[in-house]
Amino acid sequence: MRTNDALATSVPRAVDARLYHEPDVFAEEQRRIFRGPVWSYVALEAELEGPGAFKSTFVGDTPVVVTRDQEGALHAWVNRCAHKGALVCRAPRGRATDGSFVCVYHQWAYDAQGNLRGVPFRRGLKGVGGMAQDFDLAQHGLRKLRVANLCGMLFLSFDEKAPPLEQFLGEAMCYYIRRVFNRPIRVLGYARQNMRGNWKLYSENSRDGYHGGLLHLFYPTFGIYRPSQESAGEVDEVGFHSAFTVSKPSQTDGYENYQREANREMSGASAGAEMLRDPSVLTFRPEFDDNIALLIQSLFPSVVLQQIQNTLATRQIVTRGVAETELVWTYFGYADDDEAMTRHRIRNINLVGPAGYISMEDGEAVELCQQGTAGADGWSSFVEMGGTDVVPKVAPIGLDENAVRGFWTGYFALMKGAAEVLP
Repeated sequence: MRTNDALATSVPRAVDARLYHEPDVFAEEQRRIFRGPVWSYVALEAELEGPGAFKSTFVGDTPVVVTRDQEGALHAWVNRCAHKGALVCRAPRGRATDGSFVCVYHQWAYDAQGNLRGVPFRRGLKGVGGMAQDFDLAQHGLRKLRVANLCGMLFLSFDEKAPPLEQFLGEAMCYYIRRVFNRPIRVLGYARQNMRGNWKLYSENSRDGYHGGLLHLFYPTFGIYRPSQESAGEVDEVGFHSAFTVSKPSQTDGYENYQREANREMSGASAGAEMLRDPSVLTFRPEFDDNIALLIQSLFPSVVLQQIQNTLATRQIVTRGVAETELVWTYFGYADDDEAMTRHRIRNINLVGPAGYISMEDGEAVELCQQGTAGADGWSSFVEMGGTDVVPKVAPIGLDENAVRGFWTGYFALMKGAAEVLP
């Protein structure tokens, strides 16, 4: 395939379906994006409490580990033994009490910084075998990565050319991160979701306010999000990142008003929407200095930061293949939450996640698009809802694809020049 230079240097109005299916495109994305000049979210600092703490995860398809050394400093490295390429760290998270990480295959040992500290039989045995005399431990450590911390969100970069993290994110995106992480947090739990679809389909989905009140019937039915509510969408200068905010509904609104703005009735409801038997799952307890009840912040290339009612979470996007994506949900609250607030947040989690009342349909939508675009040679999706450009801020959301066009603008800026793979 060949690149379309006009598309690569301007705002896309359509997206070639082959971008979701071509293995060569996926491989090039790993090199130019995930291992390119960007910052990828990997963990919350609260997941690495104390010396020796670690978390293993992925950036794109590359296994990585973020660690805290005995002095408390953070480090990151590729989880690939310098000897045979085996995974060094096999646990998802934990604490290395002695600060070392040992490959199970041949027992090569590394410290928390990724330095090689020991090789069995390095000098051989009784004059037989062993490494060459000039074998230097310092030259065979793990590949070290840049690590940056913004308010307790940890990001990694493979590329020295990546700008400082706050510059990469931009002022508006940093504002929303600081808004959520305004004080110490506590991790409440995890969920993992596998989708048989390309990672970019989910990246589009999280930036697509158009589908919010249409696909997710729970939103308008129970007043969490309706087109008439005050809302706004912001996109950074490049187009990489976006943030949707929705203010809490009026206290005078009721189920009847919610139903009038729904586009179809809930399945099984014979006469309008059925009220929940336990409406406490919908309770919103304002805890910020604004009226925002919903925040969906999509940070390129691989994380969504959310506040839906009182549910706080990160959603890390892990690319498992050209047609497979894993979404890792990390739920958290604040360290100073009392027991009642913690119980409320956990109850609120029923709204989101792989089986959440709201978000379960997203995975299905991703899979339907992956299936429907298979073999669609020469066919492109349509992204002109609300215009053909990218504007910094729109209001209200739900009537445009501004942030989707922003994503593709940033995507093509990084992929520009990949003439051998781009359609």
